[in-house]
Amino acid sequence: MTIQLTVPNMACSVCAGKITNAVKTVDAEAIVQADPQTKLVNVESQASETAIKDALAAAGYPAS
Repeated sequence: MTIQLTVPNMACSVCAGKITNAVKTVDAEAIVQADPQTKLVNVESQASETAIKDALAAAGYPAS
């Protein structure tokens, strides 16, 4: 399933990389597109939205 999240404190490509790594701790096969300019993260994953949001929050990037 595809999940679109807004991550307000994603500021740069380093942040985007950390967000990608956080999602991949939940689902190693996930496809993650993180755009620091729009603050949007698109995730194609079998993991639940809750699990992904929890991983992002634990990495310091709470999503809505």
